[in-house]
Amino acid sequence: MLWSATLVSNFGGLVQAVGAAWLMTQLTDSATLIALVQASNTLPIMLLALASGALADIFDRKTLLLTAQLFMLVVSVALAVVAWQGWLTPWLLLGFTFLIGAGQALYNPPWQASMGDLVPRADLPAAVTLNSVGFNLMRSVGPAAGGFIVAGFGAAAAFAVNALTYLPLLGALLRWKPRTTPSPAPREPFLSAVGAGLRYVALSPNLMRVILRGALFGFAAVSVLALLPLVAKSHPEGGSLLFGGLLGCYGLGAIAGAVLNPRIRARFDNENVIRVAFAGFAGAAIVLGQADAIWLHALAMLPAGASWVLALSLFNVTVQLSTPRWVVARALALYQTATFGGMAAGSWAWGAV
Repeated sequence: MLWSATLVSNFGGLVQAVGAAWLMTQLTDSATLIALVQASNTLPIMLLALASGALADIFDRKTLLLTAQLFMLVVSVALAVVAWQGWLTPWLLLGFTFLIGAGQALYNPPWQASMGDLVPRADLPAAVTLNSVGFNLMRSVGPAAGGFIVAGFGAAAAFAVNALTYLPLLGALLRWKPRTTPSPAPREPFLSAVGAGLRYVALSPNLMRVILRGALFGFAAVSVLALLPLVAKSHPEGGSLLFGGLLGCYGLGAIAGAVLNPRIRARFDNENVIRVAFAGFAGAAIVLGQADAIWLHALAMLPAGASWVLALSLFNVTVQLSTPRWVVARALALYQTATFGGMAAGSWAWGAV
């Protein structure tokens, strides 16, 4: 039930992302501002994920998930209304996307940590992969649908569609009855919980290695997503439909990567999987930078999507399986802080370049 509702919510989020990214190309010619649309989605996760992870380890996760979804619903409705009235400026658009990213920052750590509450430990890698499959299944159709909606009805319609897609997930979360085991220990104070999470990760060399690699991958790989609107706009026949189509190819590649992930992990050790993922994304970036043909750009997005899933899902599973349940949300939050911090910095840096 939760997975199906998440599919719908992911679809709306991707439609909204296409609308925001393409609208920015119409509001300004600044490559930096266009790339900052991606940064405004990822920067809040870097800033707020640790606090959210601490809350997820000491408070009821279902309550946090509902709060985050309600907040994003309100912001999305406001964004749709402001866009419909024609009041959006580049900086106002960035402000709204930042607020939606803040809601996502509150949502991600408790949702990721809830995987271990929903499935047995032995099934956790498969559950993380299935979650990734769901997101990338929507990534293969959501951006294309978003491009069609923007081309036919405008960005405001895309924002309205996103607002509506929060409702099924809110309903599923309300119906979810998680099994909770009361802890005999008193609830940990918030600041103490944050400090304990930082200490645990800092004293875990293997976790630190994963987190630093996540930051490096995020910084480099986000160049493709941040600058893709400019790639689409550079073609004479380019438009929101082409932009959505290229993102759709990225999603198809990500689905292939998720489907092949168990077989690849069974045949190769983690180090070699990560090397292949980094090299695959680097090759895709080279093709995007050097080729002019649309079909080559579409082709390059397939290994880029597959490499993205291979790297980030493996990092996620490694953090979850290397961390005890009492601190898992904080460890995941620190991993997300580093990875999305790398993405935020990369979005700004590659846009400036």
